[in-house]
Amino acid sequence: MLRAIGALIMAALYLIVTLPYLGILGLLRKKWPTLGDRTSFRMVQFGFRMVKLPCGIRLDTCGLENIPKDRPVLFVGNHRSYFDVILTYPQLPPITAFVAKSDFEKVPILPIWMKRLYCEFLVKDDIRQNLESIVRAIGTVKKGVSMFIFPEGKRNTGDDERELLPFHEGSFKIVTKTKCAIVPVAICGTRDLFENHFPKVKGGHVIIEYGKPIETAGMSREELKGIGAKTREIVQEMVVKNHDRL
Repeated sequence: MLRAIGALIMAALYLIVTLPYLGILGLLRKKWPTLGDRTSFRMVQFGFRMVKLPCGIRLDTCGLENIPKDRPVLFVGNHRSYFDVILTYPQLPPITAFVAKSDFEKVPILPIWMKRLYCEFLVKDDIRQNLESIVRAIGTVKKGVSMFIFPEGKRNTGDDERELLPFHEGSFKIVTKTKCAIVPVAICGTRDLFENHFPKVKGGHVIIEYGKPIETAGMSREELKGIGAKTREIVQEMVVKNHDRL
């Protein structure tokens, strides 16, 4: 329980301390948009690192060299825990935004940072609003900002850590409309940090792997129709492989 309390205190203190910077960085963005965005991104990354500190997490990461640095991409990962965002966000190149569940909007101050960094929120059973969010995400990628999605649509609560839920093809409109590359992401071990022991946070081993980019620019319309299923197969293989290393 001490780890959970420590993480909550760290998150609350960081959000309170950085609150004045929202206004300062807002002014900075008006004059130097790129500098303002990058500074905001780095501050949120640092905040998530601070939340991780008291949690006793041993994190192994592989495949960071597979992430293109010269163009926006769509990161596609499996989803087992709130820690999926907390642990991946600090590893991503600037600037990367998340398509996240509306649960994050309930956290004070954090949604302001996320919206400023082009994140989009999905609301359960609100098809119209979610479509609008995906359309905005498409525009964001066209502006040069990478996006990260969890196309399972919700946190997977199944007992088998190696099994993924079906991927929602609607999420891949970001790819079909922009032809950006997909970077598959396998996240293993995060559910055992928190959700399996709620409300406690238990220290543990987490493995995150970034696969080789799936280039979509030369794909036909028919190939793009099955891109969600193809990506799921790749993520599934990575999850199975890494789960045995935990």
